[in-house]
Amino acid sequence: MSDEARPPRTAVVIPAAGRGVRLGPGAPKALRALNGTPMLVHAVRAMAASRAVSLVVVVAPPDGAGEVKNLLDAHALPERTDYVVVPGGDTRQESVRLGLDAVPEDVTTVLVHDAARPLVPVDTVDAVIEAVRDGAVAVVPALPVADTVKEVEPAERPGGPEQVVATPVRARLRAVQTPQGFDRDTLVNAHATVALTGEGATDDAGMVEKLGAPVVVVPGHEEAFKVTRPLDLVLAEAVLARRRATDGF
Repeated sequence: MSDEARPPRTAVVIPAAGRGVRLGPGAPKALRALNGTPMLVHAVRAMAASRAVSLVVVVAPPDGAGEVKNLLDAHALPERTDYVVVPGGDTRQESVRLGLDAVPEDVTTVLVHDAARPLVPVDTVDAVIEAVRDGAVAVVPALPVADTVKEVEPAERPGGPEQVVATPVRARLRAVQTPQGFDRDTLVNAHATVALTGEGATDDAGMVEKLGAPVVVVPGHEEAFKVTRPLDLVLAEAVLARRRATDGF
């Protein structure tokens, strides 16, 4: 098959090397059980549910790649989707870069997904991939912000009063989720360039923004929330219970 006739390939990088301290002591956040199954497995399954995804790269804690590989081997995943596990770095940015290094050269679209967003629906994944394949170099799913947001001057001491300096227009704000999708060359360039300048960013789309490249938004989903606190685990269990009752999930 010629290169022109080959379908575009999509890979997903899931950085899962963090400890998740806000969930309390215990296993790393990505390995916490959700309905008896580690969140990481839910996240990998959510990505593999898209027929467009052919490879999932899981970035494990530096000393835990073997454990994570055994964990994934023990759970059923769609046969059409391959997965590999690589050791991560000291920061999320470094872990994503190490995951990118494991993506084959023929992959043109790369998604980056938080392991702590285990319940993202497949329609959201597909919408991100479609937008990249239609020509966007960077795509983020996002929801309108429901609360009024204040910009403040940080307090000198934790818990102290903070001075409000601005109130952004809520209609222009979006709460960004994952997976974030990218033209592979653009994301590689962002990690190589922004990392070298030492600027960094809170997400991969932010790194692309620092290159001056456009980032577009597609609709996110309420069930793609990030599990960071104990209450989020309760909500995630409730979502899974609803899915079992209505969809046989």
